[in-house]
Amino acid sequence: MSRKYFGTDGIRGHVGQFPITPDFMLKLGWAAGMAFRKQGKCRILIGKDTRISGYMFESALEAGLSAAGADVMLLGPMPTPAIAYLTRTFLADAGIVISASHNPHEDNGIKFFSGKGTKLSDELELMIESLLDQPMEVVSSEQLGKVSRINDAAGRYIEFCKSSVPMSTDFGGLKLVIDCAHGATYKVAPSVFRELGAHVTVLAAQPNGLNINENCGSTHMASLQEAVVAQKADLGIAFDGDGDRVLMVDHAGAVVDGDELLFLIARDLLRRGKLQGGVVGTLMSNLGLELALKELDIPFVRAKVGDRYVMSELQTRDWAIGGENSGHIVCGHLTTTGDAIISALQVLLALQRGGESLAQARQAMRMCPQVLVNVRFAGGQDPVEHPAVKEACEQVTQRMGGKGRVLLRKSGTEPLVRVMVEGEDETQVRSYAEELAKVVKEVCA
Repeated sequence: MSRKYFGTDGIRGHVGQFPITPDFMLKLGWAAGMAFRKQGKCRILIGKDTRISGYMFESALEAGLSAAGADVMLLGPMPTPAIAYLTRTFLADAGIVISASHNPHEDNGIKFFSGKGTKLSDELELMIESLLDQPMEVVSSEQLGKVSRINDAAGRYIEFCKSSVPMSTDFGGLKLVIDCAHGATYKVAPSVFRELGAHVTVLAAQPNGLNINENCGSTHMASLQEAVVAQKADLGIAFDGDGDRVLMVDHAGAVVDGDELLFLIARDLLRRGKLQGGVVGTLMSNLGLELALKELDIPFVRAKVGDRYVMSELQTRDWAIGGENSGHIVCGHLTTTGDAIISALQVLLALQRGGESLAQARQAMRMCPQVLVNVRFAGGQDPVEHPAVKEACEQVTQRMGGKGRVLLRKSGTEPLVRVMVEGEDETQVRSYAEELAKVVKEVCA
């Protein structure tokens, strides 16, 4: 069944525009409460990032959940993966995250976690959607849900992050610059790395409700690059607004993306005999990742773009490690969802064990030139399925002789066809991408 409200990662949109409105959130809270009450007892955690609209939606969700008879525990501003973890440790039936991740403050959204700290099942999402279309009926007064606040949530999560590395871990002498994107990691991330011995300089950790992800964090790396070089730091770590994505910067100021970080974690696990199966990437993962893993005889498969699909593939294959080039990395042997702090710690450990700097370690994987061209179309027939486009793709693939890759896909949010070509030679790759884009434009005309 198609979903009316839920996308691949919850419900997201522009604040004040349906469904990101207070009245919808009230109803959503009630619907979620009713859905989980049908599963038995009902205790639900709510956490949020630092955007100003989070207060409004937190109150609306709280009221709706209480009206359905659900007890609510408020966490305040916390990283998305922290909410997944705390949902498990408090034996709650669900966790709710109020966040629009790496988007600007004008946007917001809702994500759900099951009691196991994983994505909701399709059945539960469809049940919530069905209840949203029904009249809201408040339970009797004696059945109304109670609301409390968890005051030590940050401390609990900090200790969980530290528990993901050996007790003997000491990052003493390591000089880090951390960019918290004025987001949900602004308190916990500096504490984690400092308590493990690192010397930490912190950027973008003064949230005011409006500056989340604004020219900072994993989507805007320039400030971190400059700071790492200026401070002569060993490396820099950039989080996104809700703390489930991480990118890095080496000592020379070069950006290290999610594909490279994923490779470093997988290689370290392989060296220690602890790699479970292979690695899951996405259709957009760089060909260089696939080739570098192949050299190590590590199996690699691609899922559709989106952490939901990465998680699904990991669960199907009973593998532990996967991620996206955006920096959303899943360390399934340590936690149940993408966690930027835990992923960053695994990279630091890998570097320490290997006796390498980030700049040295990344040389083991050669990123292939990747060119992306967007072609706008008016609708109607899917250009990707047009015979002329398919034939052109086959011809380019053959001409690349197994040393490159072609991917055409429609955008999920805009009327665009994304034409991506990658290979060994950047000039050739760009020529092929422009050639394919021209064919797409012709069939769209």
